[in-house]
Amino acid sequence: MAGNTYGNRFRVTTFGESHGVAIGGIIDGCPAGITLDLEAIQQELDRRKPGQSKIVTQRKEADEVKFLSGIFEGKTTGTPIGFMIENTNSKSKDYDHIKDIYRPSHADYVYDEKYGHRDHRGGGRSSARETASRVVAGAIAKQVLKNIKITAYVASVGDIAVEKPYQELDFKHIEENPVRCADPIKAAQMEELIKEVKKDGDSIGGTIICVIQNVPVGLGEPVFDRLDADLAKAMLGINAVKGVEFGRGFEGTKMRGSQHNDPILPDGTTTTNNAGGIVGGISNGMDIYFKVAFKPTATLMKDQQSINTSHEVVTVQGKGRHDACVLPRAVPIVEAMTAVTILDFYIEQFGSKF
Repeated sequence: MAGNTYGNRFRVTTFGESHGVAIGGIIDGCPAGITLDLEAIQQELDRRKPGQSKIVTQRKEADEVKFLSGIFEGKTTGTPIGFMIENTNSKSKDYDHIKDIYRPSHADYVYDEKYGHRDHRGGGRSSARETASRVVAGAIAKQVLKNIKITAYVASVGDIAVEKPYQELDFKHIEENPVRCADPIKAAQMEELIKEVKKDGDSIGGTIICVIQNVPVGLGEPVFDRLDADLAKAMLGINAVKGVEFGRGFEGTKMRGSQHNDPILPDGTTTTNNAGGIVGGISNGMDIYFKVAFKPTATLMKDQQSINTSHEVVTVQGKGRHDACVLPRAVPIVEAMTAVTILDFYIEQFGSKF
């Protein structure tokens, strides 16, 4: 199975399955001499881990990361950083009923067709549990970048959406509610909606907005290695993501050029930022901001029609522990993949001396 490595200069390879012994990864290309705050890395994992509130899956995992190499006396050595996170609360029997059944909108069918063999326990490699490894890499990337601030928050759940632009929000509210929304009033409404959907045995999607501040001019390459293209790839590589838009995005299609263009000031900044901080695939020094769309969780506590491995029509029964809405736990994942991507381009532009 290919496709387990992301990045060029700062490279992240992940391994493991949802119900295997452990998940983990190898980070190659991390600059040497970076003092790491291991507690801060664990805190990032705690933001993603299951069981942290009543509106997420109740699987209980400590998600404690163990570093195996690449760190000595609290500093990175410049050699590959190996790490692992043990799976301690997997309940594989919860998935016995789908051993020979393909769940709708899951990767079950396509995995079987592509590889001829699949791990049905929790989705195996296709499980969102794999993203914990990305959070570790992203937490390290954040500490390398230092002055670049990356913040993500839930912008909508279903038809409940934050109407204020990010500039008018206080990001301190994000970690004050289980939804991780920067607007406390909308957060309460979103929480109630998720509880209602969960009680009904259903699921719901929404969007996350990510803001990158203090980005220098020049990150990104023309044509095929554009910064926005790689950020979009990073986001679309996250489970359940179905869309990404930068700046005014699709809303900009309704505007005229005279409205959408960002006038440039003598200091290089722009009076508006409809482009979202990236022009021609290269950062222009303004805030980079983009929106990520997440579909509803595929596993429902409702009966659904599907087929089995013999291609017979069957009914799939919802069992196990699952998120009714993935967005609250996806916030640190979006930040992590953003940090990994930004650091990759930063090293390309400025080198690995920090």
